[in-house]
Amino acid sequence: MIDRRRLVVGLVMLPFAAPLSAQGLGILNLLGSASDAALDKLGKPGAFFADEAIRIGLPGPLRNAGGLLRLADSAGLTNGLQRSMNDAAGAAAREAKPIFRAAISRMTLADVPRIVGANDGASRYLRQSAGGELQTRLRPLVLTALGSTGAFGLLDRLGKSSTGGLLSGLGINRDGLTDHVTGGALDGIFRYMGTEEARLRANPLGAGKALLGGAIRQ
Repeated sequence: MIDRRRLVVGLVMLPFAAPLSAQGLGILNLLGSASDAALDKLGKPGAFFADEAIRIGLPGPLRNAGGLLRLADSAGLTNGLQRSMNDAAGAAAREAKPIFRAAISRMTLADVPRIVGANDGASRYLRQSAGGELQTRLRPLVLTALGSTGAFGLLDRLGKSSTGGLLSGLGINRDGLTDHVTGGALDGIFRYMGTEEARLRANPLGAGKALLGGAIRQ
């Protein structure tokens, strides 16, 4: 009779001890689980804004001009803009699983030994190998979310309230805001993916159950 606990542990440890093809398959499964878990957490309402480590701040020119904007912004539009930006990042994260899964499925894993050796090695490798593609595919989700959360409306109102067309002079527009939030969202997602990957590596039995979809029970 098969010892189910040993079977689970063996399957999880397979990527770290077996030939390259098995290593690659195990790493892809591990990274897929880490990606799903990270996006689930970040997709919860308010998740980006609540975590100071990943909270997306106002674009640099807006931060640097904060004093002038506060004089022109009695309605507190800048605070509302930052919150809506982070809400947009979370909304994009909720829709991003297929994008990340597709990128993971196309990984060649040419540098498996280095990936295996670091707790967040697979997440780092995914960003190096597919970061540009992920940013391009995530951007439309962010663009839509910025409209839905009211960020663009706040940006327009802020522009009208800023003395002397301050925002226009700073080069702040909808395209720039979309790029800024997309980059911040990607930073937060990969930070959480690395944490989830390390957590799964530290708990092989739990990771094995996740990779097997709960089909094997103790």
